[in-house]
Amino acid sequence: MSDLAGVEAALAADRAESVLRLTDLRSQFARTVEASRDTNADDEHDPEGATIAYERSQLSALIDQAQRRLGALDVALARAHEGTYFVCEVCGGPIAPERLEARPFARTCIVCAASHPG
Repeated sequence: MSDLAGVEAALAADRAESVLRLTDLRSQFARTVEASRDTNADDEHDPEGATIAYERSQLSALIDQAQRRLGALDVALARAHEGTYFVCEVCGGPIAPERLEARPFARTCIVCAASHPG
């Protein structure tokens, strides 16, 4: 995936999929909240499974993860438009195409990623 047009198309497709996922997760969260609003179920002591609070927490974490991915994809698209997509932000060297294929929003080469985690 070393041609810029292909990269931009792949990032745009990934972004569109992420937007759909985020929309679906937000809808699930709203349905979960709405479903629990009119019940007086004691979900804390329900032996049948996870609590409603746990489900909300899980969905909230997935929403947060999807939002972070969407933000990372937006940065990757901006880098592609600027012509810096294949360039490590730390050392200025190239980012291996295999790394970008596995992690399309990577901003550093593998050496810098290993020595500058986070």
